[in-house]
Amino acid sequence: MHQRWMAQALQEAQKAFERGEVPVGAVVVVDDEAVGAGHNLVETLQDPTAHAEILAIQSAAGRLGTWRLNDARIYVTLEPCPMCYSAIHLARIPEIVFGAHDPRLGACGSALDLRGLNAMTEPAKIEAGVMAEESRLLLKQFFQKLRQK
Repeated sequence: MHQRWMAQALQEAQKAFERGEVPVGAVVVVDDEAVGAGHNLVETLQDPTAHAEILAIQSAAGRLGTWRLNDARIYVTLEPCPMCYSAIHLARIPEIVFGAHDPRLGACGSALDLRGLNAMTEPAKIEAGVMAEESRLLLKQFFQKLRQK
């Protein structure tokens, strides 16, 4: 089940790659239906908050007509950063499934651990490493291409 949605998040990440953005993609799922999706658009929009998770949450909230995503699960190709983890928490998303760990900015235990954040709701359930190799490979290709320029 997780593979299906992570594959869709990887398609979003590929869109970012093709735009010259750091290839991270996210999909919000409710009742086995994608209700929001996004990919990094930081450079395109010149907006430091235009991360895949933020855009996917905005998309889902708009489609569902509520910011409370209590029944959702978010799939993201890279471990969420502190900003994105906080947005996921504030949106009340109870489960995060991610691919690759982010030792530089990951907030689910890699660089920082916000999993104990219990301000609004219970901490999100985390499942890490789903299609991690595919996520890492896309990131590696992106940064190799960037260094060649």
